[in-house]
Amino acid sequence: MNKHILRRVASASVAAALAVSLGACGSSGAGQSNSSGTGPIKIWFSNNEQELAWGKTMVKAWNQKHPDQKVTSQEIPAASSSEEAITAAITAGTSPCLVYNISAAAVPGWVRQGGLVDLTKFPGAQQYIAARNGGGAAVYKTNGTYYQFPWKSNPVMVMYNKSLFSKAGIDPDNPGIQTYAGFLSAARKIVKSGAAQSAIWPSPTSEFYQPWFDFYPTYLAQSNGTQLIRSGKATFDDANGRKVASFWKSLYDAGLAPKEKATDDAMATGKTAMQMAGPWAIATYKGSFPIGISAVPTSTGKAGAYTYADAKNISMFTSCKAQTTAWNFLKFTTGENADGELLDYTGQMPLRRDLTKTYSGYFAKHPEYTVFAQQAARTEDVPSLTNSTQVWQAFRKDYSSSIIFGKTSVDDFLSKAASDVNGLIGK
Repeated sequence: MNKHILRRVASASVAAALAVSLGACGSSGAGQSNSSGTGPIKIWFSNNEQELAWGKTMVKAWNQKHPDQKVTSQEIPAASSSEEAITAAITAGTSPCLVYNISAAAVPGWVRQGGLVDLTKFPGAQQYIAARNGGGAAVYKTNGTYYQFPWKSNPVMVMYNKSLFSKAGIDPDNPGIQTYAGFLSAARKIVKSGAAQSAIWPSPTSEFYQPWFDFYPTYLAQSNGTQLIRSGKATFDDANGRKVASFWKSLYDAGLAPKEKATDDAMATGKTAMQMAGPWAIATYKGSFPIGISAVPTSTGKAGAYTYADAKNISMFTSCKAQTTAWNFLKFTTGENADGELLDYTGQMPLRRDLTKTYSGYFAKHPEYTVFAQQAARTEDVPSLTNSTQVWQAFRKDYSSSIIFGKTSVDDFLSKAASDVNGLIGK
């Protein structure tokens, strides 16, 4: 699997790791170290090549100006996932001051574990977050406050291979895949013509995070940004959920999406014509084939539809002995200039208001990223749940059984999944 994909997802083993650590630490609430001084700090970045290059530039610039507050950086230690490595470090008391690869789904569990610092304890923090992010930042609150700094997003859209579309007789510049009907029509042409083995190839495996790259983006698009859970109850057992689930079931029933895991990168090898992806994928596939980007489909092809943010954020850990330095470094790496550098190095979207205006020069030079910048203003993330992994795992199990493998009807899937999710919420 492509390492960029590995970077943005967690392993199913995270659920077990979180359960073990939470059981050991109890539910005493978020820890809060008294270490508010300055001094050397350690930070972790993801193993993404472009992000590492950006991070090294930031660290070097900081260290030149602050020799008495030196920052040392490294990749997140090897594990089945970033989340597993971070959970283990919290449990062992060896976590760094900052991690620049935080999945919103994992934060409530780490707060319960006592591993994260409430960022609003720093003077002006709430104002800084609001000024950078605008009103959309509130979705990243846990227990009403910020234990994660909203940093960057990878809005999930439909990436497609224009050459394969042309081979299948589909206009690559106007493929008409924004509606379910148009998407299914194009998918049938792709497979029937032999242009590709499959039309789209979402992973059919059982990991809890897989809905974030098939059902969830399309549900957010269809429902105008409604999260999977709202006001303590499952939302998806409704007309929108029925349309979305029926759309995916149609793809699997017609053999347009495989039911087995790909043994390689199916987009890179031309075995599939489409995938759900964020802007990170442009750098991965640029030069391999001409890339097309389309909005996530809805039943009517509505303009301005939402999608999944696939955000990665920044958290500070209670083991940090120089939290003031850590906070100042966090601000240093999320200012307007640093965010511009992040765009230049990675093509990923800072969670910043007026993105296209602020960095108009970048998007003029890199127009292929503009559609993601525009989409970044219409995203939603996962709901804040202490037992997030268990909730998503239950949902995935029911989805796989019904939608991918056809063992039950769409209505039965929605009813059972909603019941299972509601039974887990708040536990």
